Amino acid sequence: MESETLPGGHMARILIVDDEEEMLKSIRLTMEGSGHECIFAMDGLEALEMARKWVPDLIILDIMLPGLDGYQVSRYLKFDSKYRHIPIIMLTAKSDEKDKRLGFEVGTNEFLTKPFTLDEFMAVVSRYV
Repeated sequence: MESETLPGGHMARILIVDDEEEMLKSIRLTMEGSGHECIFAMDGLEALEMARKWVPDLIILDIMLPGLDGYQVSRYLKFDSKYRHIPIIMLTAKSDEKDKRLGFEVGTNEFLTKPFTLDEFMAVVSRYV
């Protein structure tokens, strides 16, 4: 399905990557409630496959994942000219500056530290879609 403009805003295709089902469900409900199309992955390899297959408008990416971690996924996508334009918001329980610095080095656009409020989440997402 192509992204299209809807009354009140742009509908985006968003890839949500997290290995916690409750987090996936919560983000999906929020994004679909805002009119966006959601696709999902629960590990790093699946995230790369889905990003390459669907070329989403935004990726919401957890750092701690089975297989490839979020840093590796971001690095693979951001260093490939076909996918580097896709904004990546990293979700993390890690709040160290070195973790953030590493994320920015591999091309992450934003960090959102868990736990976060719905308002914080939507404020960050709205910068990209």
